[in-house]
Amino acid sequence: MSASSSTPAVVTKPVVIPLSRSFVWLAGTAALALLLYYFIGVDQGAVSIFGSDAHVHEFVHDGRHFLGFPCH
Repeated sequence: MSASSSTPAVVTKPVVIPLSRSFVWLAGTAALALLLYYFIGVDQGAVSIFGSDAHVHEFVHDGRHFLGFPCH
């Protein structure tokens, strides 16, 4: 036997993430759900992303109470 040993070569391949239609639908649905969650559950009028405008808060006011979100 020889005293030298050979080490195996490591071959790396790039990870390819296929951007399928189902992924696009999933990402769009998740973004829409987070936006809807913000407007119903978080937007309080005073801390709104629209400034001190409370139109969105008043529009979803009864729905937020029905879903159990406190608002005042």
